Amino acid sequence: MDVQRKLEILADAAKYDASCASSGTEKRDSRDGKGLGSTAPGMGICHSYAPDGRCISLLKVLLTNACNYDCLYCVNRTSSNVPRARFTVDEVVKLTIDFYRRNYIEGLFLSSGIIRSADYTMEQVVSVARKLREEHHFRGYIHLKTIPEADDALITEAGRYADRLSINIEVPEEASLAKLAPEKDVRAIRRTMGRLRLKLDEAQDNNNNNKTVTKAKPPRFAPAGQSTQMIIGADAADDKTILHTSANLYGSYKLKRVYYSAFSPIPDASRALPLSAPPLVREHRLYQADWLMRFYGFDVGEIVDESAGMLSLDIDPKLAWALRHRDRFPLDVNRASREDLLRVPGFGRKAVDRIIASRRVTSIRAADLARLHIPRNKALPFIVLSDHRPSPHLLDGAKLAERFRPKATQLGFGF
Repeated sequence: MDVQRKLEILADAAKYDASCASSGTEKRDSRDGKGLGSTAPGMGICHSYAPDGRCISLLKVLLTNACNYDCLYCVNRTSSNVPRARFTVDEVVKLTIDFYRRNYIEGLFLSSGIIRSADYTMEQVVSVARKLREEHHFRGYIHLKTIPEADDALITEAGRYADRLSINIEVPEEASLAKLAPEKDVRAIRRTMGRLRLKLDEAQDNNNNNKTVTKAKPPRFAPAGQSTQMIIGADAADDKTILHTSANLYGSYKLKRVYYSAFSPIPDASRALPLSAPPLVREHRLYQADWLMRFYGFDVGEIVDESAGMLSLDIDPKLAWALRHRDRFPLDVNRASREDLLRVPGFGRKAVDRIIASRRVTSIRAADLARLHIPRNKALPFIVLSDHRPSPHLLDGAKLAERFRPKATQLGFGF
């Protein structure tokens, strides 16, 4: 099989893995004439934009889509009737360098099916990163998928060459993983996450000590941290369970990101799987809720209505929280704390920073909302300004929630 055909198969096989953002790593480049490639802070996932406006992308492939495991939700499972292919280590290295030289990519995301053993697979994946770094002096971004059962020495070596490491938790509940992926062990996954956290903490401590004690460069270990992914809708777990699992992962292992991937029906699927995919807006709401936990000071119990267990698909989770807690509003924008301002619908973190900076010198008025990039219709029912106060009838009325729901539209006939 030629490399072009392998690329078609293995790039398509990798598309279901969402956890490939290239943010958070150390800054480095090759402007000194040494090496090849660069990284830049704040880069996003494939085909997104860096802070300076450049569109960046990663070569996202599997080393092979052959796999010893028979995970029911995976198109690459051993019982799946799909074309199989396998890159050699040198083929992936050459593709990465050639694509970079053609300005197609700025980094590599590499995963693999499990072949022979976890150690053998991890050794092959690490060999790609080692050759790129040591033989070709590649300084671009590298994200490697970690095999949970792999030897600790291989994981340490992976962290030396990769910017980010990730292990997929797959589904939020242990019972579901045992049912859908019997070869995988959630305890092994979490043990490896714990080992990664210890190595990341050690590297951070070494960096901090290096600044004050010695000039010797400390060992490098995955400066962009670790991440994971959960499949949404493959089992019966509700949004409350999913977010509780995410909160536990963030707290226990200091993950940079938890990615949510809506289950996609696959050919020759097991009867244990749902017949249809969940609505994509559910995935979107989970990302919004995740953002509230990480950057807005919300707890899981506040985000999800305990009686429902699911996030609303009609309105975003912050707005849903505000509608359930109308007693907290209206909020005086010119006096409220930063923590309270972050809970106002339509107020983002940057907008809140602008408000706090502006109100030091002037009083915030309704006309200022556009300048502060705040959506008026969303925010005005919940705030008090120098020239605006919402009527109690509006804030307490039963029709306020309907004001924000999308308008009903007639379904088409599909032709």
